[in-house]
Amino acid sequence: MATEHVIVRVIQRIHASPGQTFNAWIDPQWLAKWMFGPAIREEEILHLNVDPRIDGAFSFLVRRGGQEIDHIGTYRVLDRPSRLVFTWSVAGTPGEPSLVMVDIPPHEFGGCDCILTHEVPGEWADYAPRIEESWRKMLAALANALLDS
Repeated sequence: MATEHVIVRVIQRIHASPGQTFNAWIDPQWLAKWMFGPAIREEEILHLNVDPRIDGAFSFLVRRGGQEIDHIGTYRVLDRPSRLVFTWSVAGTPGEPSLVMVDIPPHEFGGCDCILTHEVPGEWADYAPRIEESWRKMLAALANALLDS
């Protein structure tokens, strides 16, 4: 029987081009500015490895609260500069990975929107509000990092 999914959606206005925004999702130097590290939460980045191609994998290993946490996934769609789709999970966690879709349409007044849709497996449904809060915080940090560039 298939697991039902919970949908988490976050939209962030970005004052940068879709291309710059897309690149910030696949460049380790950019990921360290907005997705992981002390600018976002109290943690140490151990590595941010990406292989940005279809079926390429990523591994974002951090130390948080004395524990090593490895966020892993596989790129399913890389449609520069408008769309990324990738699986998302924490290494060692049972169950199916979730699916993250990032759409980056240009905004009519310049810049773009970053529309994140996270399909969370049903067994993690109770975490949906926390997942949404985390993505909101990270996408706001992305917007600020790109604004400062």
